[in-house]
Amino acid sequence: MGKAVPRPGEGKRGPEGHLGYLVRQANVAVRAAMEKALAGLEVTPPQFAVLTMIAAYPGASGADLARLTFLTPQTINVIVGNLEKAGAIEKSAHAVHGRILQLTATPKGLALLRRCRARVNEIEGRLAGLVGREEERVVRQWLSAVAETLAGER
Repeated sequence: MGKAVPRPGEGKRGPEGHLGYLVRQANVAVRAAMEKALAGLEVTPPQFAVLTMIAAYPGASGADLARLTFLTPQTINVIVGNLEKAGAIEKSAHAVHGRILQLTATPKGLALLRRCRARVNEIEGRLAGLVGREEERVVRQWLSAVAETLAGER
């Protein structure tokens, strides 16, 4: 029989593991926690991400959202359609480029986003609680630098 598979935080799943694997493992754990937290609101993490970006960047296009959320244009179209049906967002034609649709959150969408954010803030608080303030700043800078450095390699 082979070795027992380690739990998260042990063996190669712990500090001795490969950085890429550890980042992926953390991403999967955060997503699972978000799925659980948002389930009661009938919102998925991708829907939450899209609604967050529409609220942050009013007038964003579907192509903008795909880049901001790391989702495919096809997935964005489905999510946008569902958010529109739910009354959370509105579409309007771009003033100059009429074929480009701009998206904005409705008051109903902003209220939903506040409820989602309250649940996600609890998870982010738990993440931040794993390190001190200065360490959190370093982790944030490192994660941003990873994305910036490796983005050109896609």
